[in-house]
Amino acid sequence: MIKCRGKRMKYNYPEALVELRAKLNISQHELADILGVSYPSVSRWENGHFEPTKIVKVRVDRLLKENNIEVQDK
Repeated sequence: MIKCRGKRMKYNYPEALVELRAKLNISQHELADILGVSYPSVSRWENGHFEPTKIVKVRVDRLLKENNIEVQDK
């Protein structure tokens, strides 16, 4: 869950990350570089084993908005 302008947003992070990578046409490695995390972290998030940290959730939210991607709330 991330806080954005006074409201809390929940994303289905596995879906959001896959859709983001598809729209940007990038690999998990490239997304990891953009987010400043390791490749295994992105892989774990996409597989639903873990959720990103709060800081990374803010970065993902920004990337989704910048690329006009709307993901179904969890």
